[in-house]
Amino acid sequence: MILLVEDNPDDEVLTLRALKKSRVTNNVVVARDGVEALDYLFGTGARAGRDTRVQPQLILLDLNLPRISGLELLERVRADERTRFVPLVVLTSSKEDQDVIASYARGANAYVRKPVDFAKFTEVVDTLCMFWLQLNERVPQRR
Repeated sequence: MILLVEDNPDDEVLTLRALKKSRVTNNVVVARDGVEALDYLFGTGARAGRDTRVQPQLILLDLNLPRISGLELLERVRADERTRFVPLVVLTSSKEDQDVIASYARGANAYVRKPVDFAKFTEVVDTLCMFWLQLNERVPQRR
């Protein structure tokens, strides 16, 4: 399962189309802000009672989010034992060096700028998913 954290409806649709075009069969859960993402990951708020033993195989995170920023969300994900090792890719339009540095400093596994062209965007999504969902060795789950 992929957790897509994206507040822009156009970028959400674009990412979902790119995933479909890349034949990614994983379920995709969409969180439209940092609070929704945290609720999903930790089984709180609107997602109270969710089985938090089941975590995403990949988090695609936009930085510019309402309520809780992408960087704060990243800090919370890495601070919690349940989500510390979930692969997290910052997928954003930000070209600010400070955002790249801050993302890696907080534990992002990768930082990718969203291409404007749909064909290139699809290629980027395809490459990300191929690596993180198929090639990458994940940290074994504790029992």
